[in-house]
Amino acid sequence: MSELLRKIKSSFRLTKLGTFGGVFVPDVLTILGVIMYLRLGWVVGNAGLLGAIIIISLAKIITLSTGLSMASITTNIKIGAGGAYSIISKSLGLEAGGSVGLPFYISQTLSASLYIIGFTEGWVRIFPHHPYFVVAVTAWLVLLVISYVSTVFAIRIQYIILAIIGLSILSFLLTPNQPRNEIILFGNFEDASFWGVFAVFFPAVTGIMAGANLSGDLKDPRKSIPLGTLSAIGVTYVIYIGLAIAAAFYISPGELRTNEMALVDNALYGQLVLAGILAATFSSALGTMIGAPRILQALAEQRTIPFHKIFAQKTVHNEPRNAIVVTGGIIITALLLGNLNALASLITMFFLITYGMLNLVVFIQQSMKIISFRPTFKIPRIVPFTGAFGSFGIMFLIDPVFSVFALIIVVAIYVWLTKKGLSAEWGDLRGGMFLLLAEQASRIAAKFPRHNVAWKPDLLIPIENPKLWAGSLLFIRDITYPNGSIFAFTVKDHDVNETKKELDEVIKPLIDEKLLVSGTVIEDNDFIHGAKLVIQTLQGMVFRPNALFLTLGNNSGKDQMIQNLVTHAQNNNLGVLILKHHPRMAFGLQKDINLWLRDKSPNWHLAILITLQLQLNWEGKINLVTVAEDRKSVKKMFNFLQNLSEQTRLPSLTEFNVITGEFRESISKAPRADINIFGLGEQLPFEFMRESIELTKSTCLFVRDSGLESAMV
Repeated sequence: MSELLRKIKSSFRLTKLGTFGGVFVPDVLTILGVIMYLRLGWVVGNAGLLGAIIIISLAKIITLSTGLSMASITTNIKIGAGGAYSIISKSLGLEAGGSVGLPFYISQTLSASLYIIGFTEGWVRIFPHHPYFVVAVTAWLVLLVISYVSTVFAIRIQYIILAIIGLSILSFLLTPNQPRNEIILFGNFEDASFWGVFAVFFPAVTGIMAGANLSGDLKDPRKSIPLGTLSAIGVTYVIYIGLAIAAAFYISPGELRTNEMALVDNALYGQLVLAGILAATFSSALGTMIGAPRILQALAEQRTIPFHKIFAQKTVHNEPRNAIVVTGGIIITALLLGNLNALASLITMFFLITYGMLNLVVFIQQSMKIISFRPTFKIPRIVPFTGAFGSFGIMFLIDPVFSVFALIIVVAIYVWLTKKGLSAEWGDLRGGMFLLLAEQASRIAAKFPRHNVAWKPDLLIPIENPKLWAGSLLFIRDITYPNGSIFAFTVKDHDVNETKKELDEVIKPLIDEKLLVSGTVIEDNDFIHGAKLVIQTLQGMVFRPNALFLTLGNNSGKDQMIQNLVTHAQNNNLGVLILKHHPRMAFGLQKDINLWLRDKSPNWHLAILITLQLQLNWEGKINLVTVAEDRKSVKKMFNFLQNLSEQTRLPSLTEFNVITGEFRESISKAPRADINIFGLGEQLPFEFMRESIELTKSTCLFVRDSGLESAMV
């Protein structure tokens, strides 16, 4: 007995599939389904012959573009389970794949409900006394059991079903009716608008994904998916056009619109067409109930859905049993809530999102002109562009409100998945895509002068010893966040790799703050020489720093090196920021900022810009401070501060402080602040810079303009 059971299980074990059985036949059986039998006549009755041909052709153009795009990309990458989901994930990342994969899974699942409704209507036509609901639930249960037990059974019976469908089509084409005298070329669309009729018909051509959904079970997906998909699209297009012509020639528009079974009633052998309806809808439903759980299982494998551990499980024979059960539950729910036309329209929208994204993936890769995209099956760029533009455009023509709602759902899923921090073993295009956009933007930017209108803090930070670096990460964050950038470097003539690790540890907190940060180690035996090389090299880049950031320690032996760096920065149009950190007060409460200004000094633009950055991130208050020689000059200096505040649009709560007396003595009379900002002259006043932190009892920042900043624009 046990040996017999082993043989039975072995006979139902799914082996890898070829092009004909794994792609062409599943695609054809899904395309030639419920819409063909029960709604094609309705389409012709509403649209007329030419209108129906236009609708069929337009739908086929989208699926042909999508099929060609899919054929192209599958010859470039090795896709896994999930078909379109796998393609999009491997191109645009798991977040994009998941955000489109979930609606794609739902559309596949709802398609099964659509096919079961079609099966039920055909069954009730043969057995009118059978309760509609009982037939639908029984069909659902039988399909669920078959898909749960074994996929190979469905694969093996598909050839028989294909033969029955072929005979049913032939039976209708050989109708005993006489040709009508008057053929309606363009209908009046009594039951729905052009796009409404299109929405009902479009699921008829969405079966091109049936084979791709089984990509994990194919012997050679790269070969089978392109060949099988395109062959199925061509063959079924001819069949649909032929059936539309026959319907228009032999059946009145009124009957086509009102009689779902018009193809049955006007066939040579109506019972054969009914058999075709049952076979096609049963097969399509079964194929979808096999494919949809595999999409869900593929989503679960990459942790893109809740309860992913449950849905990712497979049997020893590669059957996603848990995913099948959940899919079956969604299908029965849709059966209880929906009707055929409503389901068809809903499915159309979700399929159009998937098709649009798949075409967009191919169009992006073609546009990037990267060497890694070299499919053996090449298509012109107009093909994926047509598919993407057509898919998204038709969505809005069908139902603008639902289209916006559907896209919001996709974006919301994408944002949710982004926050989950998903990771895959493969790379994707996103980094290269944005880098390409940046390169294109840099080429355009290079044609224009680098104006100070769009100034933002882009700091160059030399770090002599990452282990002992005395810089303030918090302060650097506060003067660069949110849109600034940081380039840190050190110079070392040995242990370069170890030094790079130390530098990476230093800048990691800034990277964690979502700032644009990069760092490198220059191999040189002289720090100044290496630093000069960095400054000179970066000046030739489009994305280059605009300010040199230094820290001042207590060791006066480094003063000459700092002076050399500052001079070299000035010669290369870099502003200068030198921070003298107070060892006890640090940055206090990070609220109040004293900005010291001198009348007629040109060196205040960068200081104001940095002050505004600090005030924005500290949410504090700015005190403008200046010194008057005597009491007669107080009003003049107050007006100077007031005018400067208006010209630079400082916050309304900014306070003006004019202190009378000698500069050094005036420092102690200034308002209490968490940082004091001073200007710098040509020669750095190292003695005063070190003394300033005790005079102000705060950390001090010393700033010199490059001449390219403007706080007034």
